Amino acid sequence: MRQDLTHILRWIKSGASVLDLGCGDGQFLALIQKERRARVMGIEIDPDAITQAMSRGLNIIEQNLDGGLANFPDQSFDMVVMAHALQAVHYPDQVLEEMLRVGRECVVTFPNFGHWRSRLHLATRGRMPVSRFMPYSWYDTPNIHFCTVRDFETLCAHRGIKILGRDMIGGNDQGTSLARRWPNLFATTAIYHISR
Repeated sequence: MRQDLTHILRWIKSGASVLDLGCGDGQFLALIQKERRARVMGIEIDPDAITQAMSRGLNIIEQNLDGGLANFPDQSFDMVVMAHALQAVHYPDQVLEEMLRVGRECVVTFPNFGHWRSRLHLATRGRMPVSRFMPYSWYDTPNIHFCTVRDFETLCAHRGIKILGRDMIGGNDQGTSLARRWPNLFATTAIYHISR
């Protein structure tokens, strides 16, 4: 399981209602259900991933996040999670607003494009980086809006979004230590706990 997903668990309270946006095959949602005895629901657009998630006995809705979450009332979930999907939607700012409308608290994770390896790759090779965390070429990537830690925090400040907590992953113990100290340069993955 990805490192960011294990970090998210600590912010989910026992018995909470949780909506996972872009839940994929439901592996993480099933873990939340088991570890936190949470009432869970997922949203996914990939039919194969939906089939896998439903085979785990999960409640999944096929839905495009760019179309909004109008089918959910305000504050209908204790927690809304979106892990590594923010960069793949067409309107990330609007999806964030919808998350914050339907969830009392939210968690967002995304790859940090400000990481020093991305900067070095662009500076020395003049090409978009391809790595373990961003394994696609520029022309076939599902990721359409890369951002940095600083970009995300600026968006939060402009939209009045409260950052309740954040955690940074740097790839290994030493990298994570550096990422916590200088997140925009050393974090490979950023994790934000946010609310209105």
